[in-house]
Amino acid sequence: MDIRFQPNNSHLENAKSFAKTDPHLKRLSTQKYIYQSALLKELPIETPCILTLSGGRQVGKTTLLKQWMEQLLRSGIAPQAICFFSGELIGDHQTLYSVMRNQLDSMPATGMKYFILDEVTDIHDWDKTIKYLADTGALSQVILVLSGSDLVLIQEARKRFPGRRGKASKVDFHYYPLSFREFLQLKKKLPIIKSNDTVSAVIIADLYRELNEYLIHGGFLTAINEFASQHSINLATLAIYSDWIRGDVLKRDKREHYLKEIIEAIIKHYMKQVSWDNLMQEISIDHTQTIANYMNVLASMDAVFIQAAIIEDKLKPAPKKRKKLMFCDPFIFHAMRAWIEPVKDPYQQQILPLLADPEECSDLIEASVVTHFRRFFPTYYIKAEGEVDVAYVHKRKFWPVEVKWTNQLR
Repeated sequence: MDIRFQPNNSHLENAKSFAKTDPHLKRLSTQKYIYQSALLKELPIETPCILTLSGGRQVGKTTLLKQWMEQLLRSGIAPQAICFFSGELIGDHQTLYSVMRNQLDSMPATGMKYFILDEVTDIHDWDKTIKYLADTGALSQVILVLSGSDLVLIQEARKRFPGRRGKASKVDFHYYPLSFREFLQLKKKLPIIKSNDTVSAVIIADLYRELNEYLIHGGFLTAINEFASQHSINLATLAIYSDWIRGDVLKRDKREHYLKEIIEAIIKHYMKQVSWDNLMQEISIDHTQTIANYMNVLASMDAVFIQAAIIEDKLKPAPKKRKKLMFCDPFIFHAMRAWIEPVKDPYQQQILPLLADPEECSDLIEASVVTHFRRFFPTYYIKAEGEVDVAYVHKRKFWPVEVKWTNQLR
């Protein structure tokens, strides 16, 4: 194996010490809160298939895959039947073919093989190699996991593999930041409430406190653990996430000053109805299509959610009506605000004042509710005389939900 890939494959040297030598699992072991995603039980281990795992960067996809590797090893899978490659180190589909072909040839001739290709969307034309290997039978005894942070590229590539994905019952997975419920489970603070129970004021007060904390760090484990140890969020941690968004947008040949204007516009009009025409009047971008392109790039990275109005009789988005813009997690909001409005201590100077402001906090709550619904259902809003915050589609009907927020118990 090429020396570049060895750090992520330390199980080949000593499977028993994998959790101590792997860089991601070693870092994870030092954290107060260690999350075991339910996806670990959903990933197939016996049926050859091509799986996709999509989700924004820094959300924990790589760590999840390392936990899966550890799980496979503990179940008795031979170390030589498992490998992990990072797409960040592979330039194009030809190099990818060489890497994959050499590795597959070195793996056991019989039995299932587990091949993980992380951040595959960093590799130019990666899907050509996967399609070729599938067509030539090289993947007939392989569970191939393809992870990526560009949701659009992953979705488009899926269409190029018809009939080649295998027979697993589920082959496409999406990894989100922790939901509020998952955050409560992580901290062992999720109350057990039966449907006919009266919820005590003590439980409600506890949930308010936990929700207030969730609005600070969102569902990102790095921020969750940092807040647990420091009761604050460092500027450097916020910068990790804003740098990720900036870097990935620039890789798509976009301009940073345009991106900054777009982010400023999202924050200015947070959870308000806007059109691309409205935004064009406020920023230096001259074309609505350019604004739409930037917004769609951010949406494809799981950074921004564009909430459309619903056509109620068709259960589809209304393309000509105004949209509502929000970040997909409270922590992304804080990270991007710290970038466009730099201050010495964002936690003290931006985050805490925002949570103390009823109107701004209400917008953050509404965005969290909307982005929680969109994990499970097509999610819109109803544009009428009185706007309805959420209209999610389920069982061929739309279900309206109005969000009300107060931090005062009555």
